[in-house]
Amino acid sequence: MNESPYNNPPAFHSDDLTPQSPEDAAFHVIPVPWETSVSYEGGTQNGPAAILHASTQLEVYCDGNMPGEAGIYTAPEINCVGTAPEVLDRIQEATANTLKLGKFPILLGGEHAMTLGPIKAIAATGIEFGVIQFDAHADLREAYQGNPHSHASVMKRVHDLGIPIFSIGVRALCKEEADLRERDEIPHLDGKEFWKNGYPEQILPIDFPKNIFITFDVDGLDPSIMPTTGTPVPGGLTWFQAIDGLERLFSDKNVIGADIVELAPQPGRHDTDFLAANLVYKIMDLSTRSK
Repeated sequence: MNESPYNNPPAFHSDDLTPQSPEDAAFHVIPVPWETSVSYEGGTQNGPAAILHASTQLEVYCDGNMPGEAGIYTAPEINCVGTAPEVLDRIQEATANTLKLGKFPILLGGEHAMTLGPIKAIAATGIEFGVIQFDAHADLREAYQGNPHSHASVMKRVHDLGIPIFSIGVRALCKEEADLRERDEIPHLDGKEFWKNGYPEQILPIDFPKNIFITFDVDGLDPSIMPTTGTPVPGGLTWFQAIDGLERLFSDKNVIGADIVELAPQPGRHDTDFLAANLVYKIMDLSTRSK
């Protein structure tokens, strides 16, 4: 029997950078191999391991900066066995431990349902913050296939907590979601509008919170560069369009954490795994620059 290529993942970027302790590392990488509600193509449970394996091919130097020198700690992967509330509690606890140390959490999914864990951890600190969502889908359904903790409902759960949200790149949503966005005046920059006009000079509403968490569903990218995701939708962002958006957000706001979700890797195909690993490291780069 051939061994899975996703077994025994290394620490993030550990070929070039010595893994640091939780206390000494600026960045805590938290793998969350959770797959419980995917509704089309599966495989997201292997996403974190694929990103970690691909990270060993990254350069330490990133656009004139050396973000890895700030220190990277890769946490043990979250135990994803059990009910959705049980798994979310573990994700929340791991994120809370990172926040207590004053560090920057970067969670690797796994399916998008996991994002509720870090959101609850940040909310428990009492700070005011908002969530920026890069995504092909609105994820605002009350429930999907009877599951209120579905990947298609995660942003509705965040909205229910009273946390401001702003989505970038959405190009697939149901009428229920469209009606909710209109009724509750949820701001967004959809894919078609972005294709026509690009980013506005000021991306976020003027009253959007200063502190933000970024959740990046890789299907927000165009399938031409990110086909290995559960539900790829045409018309997504290019690499540099996504990076431009991230740069603007880090420049304008205080980013307190991030996740990268919904990578469904395919054995033997390395380009999309490496893209996701580059995205993680670029977020570290922008974080160190913003400090």
